[in-house]
Amino acid sequence: MAHIITLNGIKPKIGKNCFLASTAVIIGEVEIEDDCSIWYGAVLRGDVGKIVIRKGSNIQDNAVIHSSAGRSWVEIGEETSIGHSAVVHGAVVGAHCLIGMGSVVLDNAEIGDKSVVAAGALVLAKTKVPPLTLMAGVPAKQVKTLTEEQSWQIAGANAQGYAKYASWFTSEDTVEELV
Repeated sequence: MAHIITLNGIKPKIGKNCFLASTAVIIGEVEIEDDCSIWYGAVLRGDVGKIVIRKGSNIQDNAVIHSSAGRSWVEIGEETSIGHSAVVHGAVVGAHCLIGMGSVVLDNAEIGDKSVVAAGALVLAKTKVPPLTLMAGVPAKQVKTLTEEQSWQIAGANAQGYAKYASWFTSEDTVEELV
């Protein structure tokens, strides 16, 4: 079972049909809507700012979601994927996005709907990314404008895949063994 921690009297809210990996940590002012998955080693630390994970999104292994006290909070839009070891710190990420593996999105950045932040990219604080944009590099720059089809092939398919993977872990046939 995930580590769900009430902090300063605020207990995380978890929606229906969510997969929470046994080593995920969810602390304080965190709201996870229905059909989400929070994977192994992910940390959602709502100690100094609110975190909202919208319906059908996934936070992959070792990702960190946090913010800055009094300056920022986090919202992850519907059916968005936050890749392995990514950091979203005090940013708003739109719906149907992919934040790539090992990337970092900093305080008060805004990622538009159906956008993709490439693996290893660094989105600086206060950056405003338009919808259907591919960002890459350090610091991240707009590489191209995506078509709806390209966005779906990258971000949409990823979110759909993770919904499928989560179902494997919530199946009655899945048994956790302690060795």
